[in-house]
Amino acid sequence: MTAPYIHLENVDVDFPIFNASSLSLKNKVLKAVTGGRISTRHDGHVVVRGLDGINLRLDSGERLGIIGHNGAGKTTLLRVLSGIYHPTSGRAEIHGHSTSLIDISLGIDPEATGRENVTLRGTLMGLSPKQINAMMDEIIEFSGLGAFIDMPFRTYSSGMQMRLAFSVSTTVRPEILIMDEWLSTGDLDFKERAKQRMHDIVDSTDILILASHSKDLLLSNCSRVIWLEQGRIKMDGPAEQIVDLYFGA
Repeated sequence: MTAPYIHLENVDVDFPIFNASSLSLKNKVLKAVTGGRISTRHDGHVVVRGLDGINLRLDSGERLGIIGHNGAGKTTLLRVLSGIYHPTSGRAEIHGHSTSLIDISLGIDPEATGRENVTLRGTLMGLSPKQINAMMDEIIEFSGLGAFIDMPFRTYSSGMQMRLAFSVSTTVRPEILIMDEWLSTGDLDFKERAKQRMHDIVDSTDILILASHSKDLLLSNCSRVIWLEQGRIKMDGPAEQIVDLYFGA
């Protein structure tokens, strides 16, 4: 069986902005947000380049951190690695079962019950009905929702909603784990259990990809770091070296 790996080759991601070419204010805002990486296509549409010529190879056992200022392209890159975005040009080859914890509330229906939302979110994560049913009791127990699991999701407090979303999203043990910051939610007791579960998942995954603004978090979990700037990889190297340069700057 082939070990998990990720290979991005000359990956670009463009976002067309319709009706923006004649709006000077909007162009100024876009320029500020994207670092000026704006162009106009042959058909006159304004295009924001989220990623520009990304080359990246990750093999089993790697722990990659991603750093960069807001608008540098971190979230766009995470979504390419998750399979949510497809490159406008270039090639993205991702081999292995991956789980993205970028948006753990994705797929949640406020009108459905907690139990029904476990099924919805699990299906979105690629789990079969048989797998979801087998995990249902464990998810409910971990969430601590008890009888509330059969109440509509909209009746939950924000803490209860996050506990359920977290419990479903972190049930599986993926080969590739993709995170945007560290997940932590709920009251003190749940936070401790959530912290332990996150460590267990990180330790068991073959490839970890973590975007963060926390120097300590990156150094404690990553062996390699890439520094993104204006959608390009500015630096790629050992975590301590790149993190020191980034935070020093």
